[in-house]
Amino acid sequence: MKIIETKNAVGTVLCHDITKIIPGEFKGVAFKKGHIVREEDIEELLKLGKDHLYVWEKKEGMLHENEAAERIKNHVAGDGLYFGNVKEGKIDFFAENDGLVSIDTEELLKANLIGELIISTIHNNTPVKKGEKIAGTRIIPLVIDEKKIIELENKCKEKFISVKKINSKKVAVITTGNEVFYGRIQDKFGPVIKSKVSEYKCEVISQVFSPDDKEKIKENLKKALESDAELIICTGGMSVDPDDMTPASIKEIGGELVTYGSPVLPGAMLLIAYKDGKTILGLPGCVMYAKRTVFDLVLPRILAEEKLTFEDIAKYGHGGLCLDCNICSFPHCSFGKGV
Repeated sequence: MKIIETKNAVGTVLCHDITKIIPGEFKGVAFKKGHIVREEDIEELLKLGKDHLYVWEKKEGMLHENEAAERIKNHVAGDGLYFGNVKEGKIDFFAENDGLVSIDTEELLKANLIGELIISTIHNNTPVKKGEKIAGTRIIPLVIDEKKIIELENKCKEKFISVKKINSKKVAVITTGNEVFYGRIQDKFGPVIKSKVSEYKCEVISQVFSPDDKEKIKENLKKALESDAELIICTGGMSVDPDDMTPASIKEIGGELVTYGSPVLPGAMLLIAYKDGKTILGLPGCVMYAKRTVFDLVLPRILAEEKLTFEDIAKYGHGGLCLDCNICSFPHCSFGKGV
């Protein structure tokens, strides 16, 4: 740092806090360390008795914290974000619209291993509302060697933090089970599905009921695939009982089965398949009565146009246990957040 006359300080960076005292009224920081002096600050600084200031002496290859934070933001921030003002080397990232947080956690780790800079985020694959804070970056020292920022830019791929748009889809529901088809019990699944998908402004355009008959289930699946529905949800017939035919029916119509089973509780009997560019979900019975299940984890990712793989589902084993809290705070909790 160097000493300069305050009247010549416009555009320079303060190296320490400057305190303001009004006897009996106030004592606190008037200008923080790292503040860039403006023309309108000069008079106030002089009133505080500061005829001279310690300021940062710019050197080749060294960056002020604010400039460095901007460089980090510009490299790592992708679509669906807007940003707070840079302050004391810190910038906050916010969701531009409702969506799904997408973070490459391996790239995030690479960045945080560089040192003297940090990037902090909420959990990957968290559904968020417009305006929610999802990440922040800052520089630890007041100035940083530009080599650190260049290392980030060279080591880490660009735009690894974003918010994916969640698309509203048309949904077809196929409810299987003799007990419902023959009117022995009332369907409880349909209203739950409608409520869940409406959270993302999706519309259930059809719901059909099928007995535990493989040919009938296959016929209903084919009709749904030929319809305007973009997502097909099957309820019932998902267990290992001999009367439960849904998984076999999906396979026999040529569905590309990704998984039948997931390391999520509740939600172990989840089925995911693809056919003709459409996603087919087989939902376990827990979705009908549990507050949050595997359905709440995979639905927003499907609506964000992700084609889920078996590995994607297997990763839910870490964090896949719902604690069924008395007051549910999902999605801002640990459920499904190990991925």
